[in-house]
Amino acid sequence: MKSIREIKDFNGKSFLVRVDFDVPVSKEDKIEEPFRIIKQKENLDYIISRGGIISIISHISSIDSFSLIIEELQSLLGYEIKLSSSIDSFKNKSPELIILLDNIRKFDGELENSEELANRLGAGFDYYINNAFAVCHRNHSSVSAITKVLPSYAGLLVLEEVSFLSKALTADPDGKVIIIGGAKGETKLPVVKNFIDKADKIIVGGVVANDILKARGMDISDSSIDKNLDNLIGGLDINSPKLVLPLDFTKKEDRILDLGPQSIDLFKSSLSGAKMVIWNGPLGLFEDPEFSYGTKEMAQFLSELDCFRIIGGGDTILAIQLFSSLDKFDFISTGGGAMLYFLSSQAMPGLEALK
Repeated sequence: MKSIREIKDFNGKSFLVRVDFDVPVSKEDKIEEPFRIIKQKENLDYIISRGGIISIISHISSIDSFSLIIEELQSLLGYEIKLSSSIDSFKNKSPELIILLDNIRKFDGELENSEELANRLGAGFDYYINNAFAVCHRNHSSVSAITKVLPSYAGLLVLEEVSFLSKALTADPDGKVIIIGGAKGETKLPVVKNFIDKADKIIVGGVVANDILKARGMDISDSSIDKNLDNLIGGLDINSPKLVLPLDFTKKEDRILDLGPQSIDLFKSSLSGAKMVIWNGPLGLFEDPEFSYGTKEMAQFLSELDCFRIIGGGDTILAIQLFSSLDKFDFISTGGGAMLYFLSSQAMPGLEALK
């Protein structure tokens, strides 16, 4: 990929930067988890300290407009940020502030990867920087089509993500353990398939474990499973000795909602001798204290494990913050779905466009 570090002249140049501010926001209009926002600061500092002038694009799902959290954004990033609702007037001319175009997904053509929208977005800018790894698996106008309009480069965060996740893919399988939890088997099972030959063990919890146990013939009662299970499981050796599946559960109304103590003991013993652990997805309904046991035990155990640890996904990050500390982990990916796409070795439009 072309790197922002290749740019020689920043002074007075106008930069269109795709960032990721898609964070959860409370009913009181407060940012609940700012990790993704804070991770954008290094790239902004890099451009501004070299004389660049910045306008930024992002989307947000939890609220309609960034206007509700603009003051928090300014506080977290340390810059004055002016919100613009117009594509035709969001090009920044002042190095003393940052202009943010309000919620790009409100604009027609973004989700369709419109070249017309990309031309409007790029008008008058000198460079485009993609620093939003979490949307690099999306074929959207502000991620993909825009690279046909402007000289385009990967930002510092995207470079960091690709570097660490590439190591996860290519590291020696001996001593490499993958932990997959959460829901959405359609995004998680491709990772399981991809790592069968790339890892020592694959520990599986959450709905993905339900899927595999169901495919093995186990009665999981009314517990959640993914649709099109046969298609999702297809090509996976569900009886592979590398798969480590739960032994017991905590249930409510015949639904599996958490792991039992035997399962956690098995998972911990499976991590013995691990050199690298990659974790995406909680192991139960951890938001409810009644069903937080499995995720809490794993978070605390991993925080003290002597190995290289990579985590990713919004729920996983939130769980670590609840039960341990992010500082105890070696790399935290800002991408949930994007991390899974990368780890399943699927082509990602946002990264392909920067080659």
